[in-house]
Amino acid sequence: MTLIDDKGNEELYQVLFTFDSEDYGKSYVLLYPESASDDEELEIQAFSFTPDANGDASQGDLYPIEDDDEWSMVEEVLNTFLADEDED
Repeated sequence: MTLIDDKGNEELYQVLFTFDSEDYGKSYVLLYPESASDDEELEIQAFSFTPDANGDASQGDLYPIEDDDEWSMVEEVLNTFLADEDED
């Protein structure tokens, strides 16, 4: 997935995971830079998205998360995901 920043720079991102929230009625995608190495801390980007016909984020529209409560929910899901990954 390619993201374009405010200056028009393109950067490739990989999907970390997607999830749906019944509370907000939205789908979310968490992304990390494709160029990130295994030993560096990842800068994770989170967006809500409109899934494509297959339910994927790759061809849908991304939207910024602007609500503080919504951000808290996304961070909680991310922290749970990371904790589960550490256990594996």
